[in-house]
Amino acid sequence: MDNWRASRSGVRRGPRMRFPRFKGRRACLSCRFTTGTFGLAKHDRRHVRLPRIGLVRTHESTRKLARHVERGTARIRSATISHRAGRWFVSFSVEIIRAARTPARPDAVIGVDLGLSHLAVLSTGQVIPNPRHLELAQRTLRRLQRQAARRQGPDRGTQRSPSARWRRTQDKVSRLHTSITNARGDGLNKLTSKLATTFGTIVLEDLNVAGMLRNRRLARHIAGAGWGELRRQLQYKVLCHGSRLLLADRWYPSSKTCSDCGVAKAKLRLSERTFTCDSCGMRRDRDLNAARNLAMLCPPTVGGRHETSPRETHVRPTSGGQRVLPREDPYRSVRANTATAR
Repeated sequence: MDNWRASRSGVRRGPRMRFPRFKGRRACLSCRFTTGTFGLAKHDRRHVRLPRIGLVRTHESTRKLARHVERGTARIRSATISHRAGRWFVSFSVEIIRAARTPARPDAVIGVDLGLSHLAVLSTGQVIPNPRHLELAQRTLRRLQRQAARRQGPDRGTQRSPSARWRRTQDKVSRLHTSITNARGDGLNKLTSKLATTFGTIVLEDLNVAGMLRNRRLARHIAGAGWGELRRQLQYKVLCHGSRLLLADRWYPSSKTCSDCGVAKAKLRLSERTFTCDSCGMRRDRDLNAARNLAMLCPPTVGGRHETSPRETHVRPTSGGQRVLPREDPYRSVRANTATAR
């Protein structure tokens, strides 16, 4: 609050700070250390040092980060302690020097169309199935929530404390949600890593995920797919692997446009899963047609290299050609070595 007031009044130097974001009651317990004695333990790959706490044993080994620190190619900037689903995590923010990397196919362009029936359809024809982790766990989740409703929970009005059985049931619900989140994140990490290390240019749609979540019939399915997380992971992985990410304009009709002749339809219902062009007669899967249209939005290359720098850019098709709008680098440091404390 003091920094915000000083920034608004002009006393604090630097860019103007935004309004503070306060944590809610149900927010994750966390704290961040930027000063004090913290980091990795010397001559030990299973302990980390925290301010006022001392040495804490970790479940995962820290040897990968320790080797970078010993070589002098990494510097730990801060440590964040968080508590989720009964486990304590320590995450180090690290400033690291990496060697220049190049994807396996630097000149290849791939379009990725996100969906619900399939998580992603690539312009190469590969279909990534949607694992639907949340839908598969709904039966167990409903049973646990009904069980918690039958037990004595907390009441603010009467200052009633919850029963031990209610707490145990809530712990099971929390662990179930955590397992769903971990399974979803694992699948998205594998997909985004494969795209960033293989293709030189990846083209995505600039989806308004927050607006789509207002649809009460599809909100749970959209949230379970993790479209926003997929884009967030690609944003920093393309910077690490030497590729780049292009975002198609939000209003670009990728599904309504024929990928062969370029003629766009006026209307295309969501139930029409096969695209049929009225001009050339081409018939193709709707999602594959959209993915190929996204791939064709990539600007041309000059001398085997792209005209733009390897960062997130926006592509807008216009009558006079294609325009690329560079975006600022969203990640200045690389988060590495997240360890679970026992």
